[in-house]
Amino acid sequence: MKNSVILLTAAVFINAVSAANVYSLYTDRKAMRQGDILTVLISENAEAGTKSTTNTEKTNGYNVKNNAGVGSLKLIPRFEASGELGTNYDGKGTTTRKGNLIAKITVSIDEVFDNGNLLISGSKVVMVNEEKEIISITGIVRPQDIESDNTVYSHKVANSEITYSGKGSASSAQRPGPIARFFNWLF
Repeated sequence: MKNSVILLTAAVFINAVSAANVYSLYTDRKAMRQGDILTVLISENAEAGTKSTTNTEKTNGYNVKNNAGVGSLKLIPRFEASGELGTNYDGKGTTTRKGNLIAKITVSIDEVFDNGNLLISGSKVVMVNEEKEIISITGIVRPQDIESDNTVYSHKVANSEITYSGKGSASSAQRPGPIARFFNWLF
């Protein structure tokens, strides 16, 4: 009887241990299962610029002279005409864009792929002076890129899509009015 109780207790314990995915006592617990959370340290700097210069010049000239006729045709004058055609175009354009985003966002693991990589997603809403700021991120993380404190740097997130947007009076002031948008659409 004693042996069967011990065997039954051991079987229940082994089943509970394997169901809970117990981690080793000698390693840090890292997010590795669906539903686990980890923190993404977003540090993104982007800078892009283009410069375009176009110079075009075209000049044409025509010249016809009017002189007296020759010989018996002295009475019929010869023509003299002159013409000049010119085109000049000088176009320049410059575009520069810089962006910098530093943030921390806690995300959850949505899926664990067969190779062990983790599909993550998460968003964070912050209200500052009646301005709603929204940060969201999705992407794929390799388990070996997760630090011991359960963080991962954004440059190590594959296929990442980081979105930072805001709603409020400051962001509304940056948007052109309806009449300006109509004319921009029209022309």
